[in-house]
Amino acid sequence: MQLQAIIYFNELVRSRSIRQAAEALGVSPMAVSRQLENLEAYFDAPLVERGARGIVLTAAGTLLAERTHAVIRDLESARQVIDDLRDLKAGHVSLHVNGAVISAILAPALAEFYALYPGISIAVTVSSAEAAIRAVTAGESDLAVTMFSPKDANTQTLFELPVLHEPVMAPDHPLATRDTVTLEDIRNHAIAMPDRAFSVRRDFDARQRAAGLEPMAAIFETSSLELQKELARSGAAVLILPTMTVAREIREKALTVRPFEKRAEIATEIRLITTGGPTPTFAAQRLTDFLKTFLSTHAGLASR
Repeated sequence: MQLQAIIYFNELVRSRSIRQAAEALGVSPMAVSRQLENLEAYFDAPLVERGARGIVLTAAGTLLAERTHAVIRDLESARQVIDDLRDLKAGHVSLHVNGAVISAILAPALAEFYALYPGISIAVTVSSAEAAIRAVTAGESDLAVTMFSPKDANTQTLFELPVLHEPVMAPDHPLATRDTVTLEDIRNHAIAMPDRAFSVRRDFDARQRAAGLEPMAAIFETSSLELQKELARSGAAVLILPTMTVAREIREKALTVRPFEKRAEIATEIRLITTGGPTPTFAAQRLTDFLKTFLSTHAGLASR
């Protein structure tokens, strides 16, 4: 059995289509089919069933997919370690992040990182915190950056940074004159927030209930961070976000932040997590070190 057959099969499992797998690999569909036939002959078992909507793995195919995925990742890790020994300062990092807020915080960090290490490529997947943790524990992602995520016994927290979600508004908004914003204050204004599938919204509701208040409705209910920012810039809504998320807008004096009163504070942590396993590659270790410094530094600057 050749390594090429495993690579082809792994791509076929990912795409669930012989044609799409062939396009991704840069070969003909016949080449993919031939390697699949070689594997089925080697294991003396059908690995896929072909249908109108693509391929479906058999029980044997599912088992092999789980094992070959781990093999491919181990080989990729070994290749990167060999590159490290050759001092190529190259490689690839897979990163899961949960939500648009984390994405906005990391965007300038990844841009700076690329300027320092142009030979390192980064695949970023945006998902829920739970899916990000699953990706790390399953070995599908090198790192995850999460917020509002529970600690998991199968993961290792490399870095943790306390973060407050605070009221964000236009500089000429009535709340911009307050030293602190109370729950009663913010309830007198339109807010833009994601729906209750998001932890920040559920935490905000919990603060209101604890104060004996019925949770208010969001006039603008959206998970789009850019739309939220535009609504705040126009003075139409107040947002509840980490200061780091709007650092650029604060510098440009397009938005401002006022702290919540103590009982209304929404506190969480940004966590950089991985799983215990082989020694991190050069690429993963460099990104880890960079993110630790970047997040610590920029959290301090954003809070001033």
